[in-house]
Amino acid sequence: MLRSLHVGVSLPSVSCVVALTPLWLGCAGDDGAEPGLPSFMGPAAGGAPVASASGGTGGTGPARIQGEPVQGPSIPLGSGGSNTVPAGNDVGAGPGNEDEPEPGVPPALERILVFSRTLAYRHEAIGPGIEALRTLGAANGFEVEASEEPSGFNDENLADFDVVVFLSTTADVLDDGQQAAFERYIRAGGGWVGVHAAADTEYDWPWYGQLLGGGAYFKSHPEIQTVQLEVENAAHPATAHLPGSFALQDEWYNFQQNPRPAVSVLMTLDESSYSPGADAMGDDHPIAWFHEFEGGRAFYTALGHRPELYTDPLFTQHLLGGIRWAAGVAP
Repeated sequence: MLRSLHVGVSLPSVSCVVALTPLWLGCAGDDGAEPGLPSFMGPAAGGAPVASASGGTGGTGPARIQGEPVQGPSIPLGSGGSNTVPAGNDVGAGPGNEDEPEPGVPPALERILVFSRTLAYRHEAIGPGIEALRTLGAANGFEVEASEEPSGFNDENLADFDVVVFLSTTADVLDDGQQAAFERYIRAGGGWVGVHAAADTEYDWPWYGQLLGGGAYFKSHPEIQTVQLEVENAAHPATAHLPGSFALQDEWYNFQQNPRPAVSVLMTLDESSYSPGADAMGDDHPIAWFHEFEGGRAFYTALGHRPELYTDPLFTQHLLGGIRWAAGVAP
């Protein structure tokens, strides 16, 4: 790409220099002083922060399940500037350049697919979950498409989404061709977020088990209880707003495998704080995690059985942080 062009022009008693990118004209008078090129300062990347649907702040008290929302920190989304070449500026522009982001401009989360097909147990929380994700999208500038139609898992359709969310899916929800398209989507850099029963899905698809995280499929759960959660990684956008240790009531999964060797764990359960049942996982019981996988990004949280959680700002911020990380717009 052509970065700068200098043209000398001689006029009586005046010498001029024209610089393109950006267009600028500088002239010197009779004293012969040379004009200097100006330094161009464009708009700062990032723009103004966009309000998030976050809630709650750090602290030592238990997580809120119901009640008045707690105002949390705003999370900046988007780029704060155009992602295309300015109109009318075709100097050095080549085919397709109009779709390339400007250097230094972060990617934006634009569109997610929420997939909630169930062929076994169907969670009552799916409806509230879709509504919560739509609310997060409206507040944070991204579109949400909800579907239970597996035919949408094809190359052309999946390419329209930054992240695919499996919202408490159960059993074998995709056929072989749809599975292959989803694998290509992840390998092309797509993002996946699994919520709760996403771990109770596609037991006969080994690739999915690795996307989920080390084959950590659902094994069993005890009755709904209040447990103590420990935040292991407070730097991730899905946990940065949470207190280091907090109590929460939900349905708590035991997994067939401990995912830790294959993923980065975000939170664990303190099994001494509840009765995990015969399939207790012991001192190391991961309950939310993330990892990069075959060119894409995968985030999973086992939270989300109870419909009430989807109006709890601590939980919805947890989901938002996971979605933003999976989309590659948050570190």
